Amino acid sequence: MSDSVGGCIRPRTAVSEAEVEALVHGICFKTGPPRLLGVEVEWLVHELRDPRLPVSPERLRAVYAALRTVPLRSALTVEPGGQLELSSLPAASLTECVRTVSADLDAVRAVLREDGLALVGLGHDPWQEPRRYLRQPRYDAMEACLDRTGPAGRFMMCTSASVQVCVDAGQEEPGPLGHVRRWWLAHQLGAVLVAAFANSPLSGGRPTGWRSTRQLRWAQIGPGRAGGPVLDSDPRGAWTRHVLDAPVMCVRGEEGPWDVPDGMTFREWTRSRTPRPPTREDLDYHLTTLFPPVRPRGHLELRMIDAQPGDDGWIVPLAVTAALFDDPEATETAYRAVKPLAERSLGMPGPHNPLYEAAARDALTDPELREAAVTCFTAVLAALPRLGATAAITDAVAGYLERYVLRGRCPADDLLEMPGGASPGPYGRETRS
Repeated sequence: MSDSVGGCIRPRTAVSEAEVEALVHGICFKTGPPRLLGVEVEWLVHELRDPRLPVSPERLRAVYAALRTVPLRSALTVEPGGQLELSSLPAASLTECVRTVSADLDAVRAVLREDGLALVGLGHDPWQEPRRYLRQPRYDAMEACLDRTGPAGRFMMCTSASVQVCVDAGQEEPGPLGHVRRWWLAHQLGAVLVAAFANSPLSGGRPTGWRSTRQLRWAQIGPGRAGGPVLDSDPRGAWTRHVLDAPVMCVRGEEGPWDVPDGMTFREWTRSRTPRPPTREDLDYHLTTLFPPVRPRGHLELRMIDAQPGDDGWIVPLAVTAALFDDPEATETAYRAVKPLAERSLGMPGPHNPLYEAAARDALTDPELREAAVTCFTAVLAALPRLGATAAITDAVAGYLERYVLRGRCPADDLLEMPGGASPGPYGRETRS
């Protein structure tokens, strides 16, 4: 979801249902030994002096224009509500990924600071109502489509932020690093990551009853848009069927607003070929309008982690996820730790199953999620030296384990326990009204 995918594309050669199956089947999982890592960090942009004050669109336009002149190695995009996202290049190591993104974030923060603004790591804006900053056909159509299921879509578009970790799909062959097992692990471990890093308990200045309100919004959007396929031994086939049976968000046009069909799946579109035949470009676009917790894009994109407090809070979920997927010993430990949790997910991926619901609502106060998180974080600390992580990265994970995981807590608990009149400052500190 970024303004880099907003333009109209002229219709080209139409694709059939069989061609769509072949295309999705061929591109969703690119297998091989895991060796690359990436991260996408989203941030809310708030006033330094009082994060509860809204930032005007004119001010955002000016500072974002200045940011586009700053040389960065990561891709910088703007989300519909004015959130900023930095997407790293694929990195050969955790340390390389952290070093590059940290340098880019320093540069971005310096520009924002000159205008009295700050990047804020929260999974859901505690104060602001949804207000769309980007006015493009893509987001006009997205808003119209998501409004059919209620206001959750607008909150997701305009007031949410996350840490999305990208890992390789895995090997073709069965085993701890095989793509079938990594696909399964990503979904079950995803609930542990939701719980351990829940950081969005407020909306409209009041507790919502969920430690990850961001996950609540995804659940409210509905499984057709924010869910995924039932987990089985054929991830490629399952994802391909899901893509075909997911509702089309919009049919893009060259002039005027884009058509927003009501309930038409991509499979139905290939068969009816109305209002026009779908093309390969339409398929590529359709894939960007599906928001499952784990999205296969050749690699696996884990999308369930709330944005984290502090300048460097994003490093901990990145390091934890990287170690649990790319260190064989940690992977095996994580697999054993989350296997008992699978029964609670009922085979349903994403925010619409009981396990994810418990993770988003109760976080690590849930005894089973807490036990799995302690086991996984402990395995990560043993794995990080084997992955060549710096002492600073290891210390950050160790500090998080001590401050939160061992105590059955998450950052959301800090926000909920702030005294009256206090609010989370832009860097995770308190500010008083």
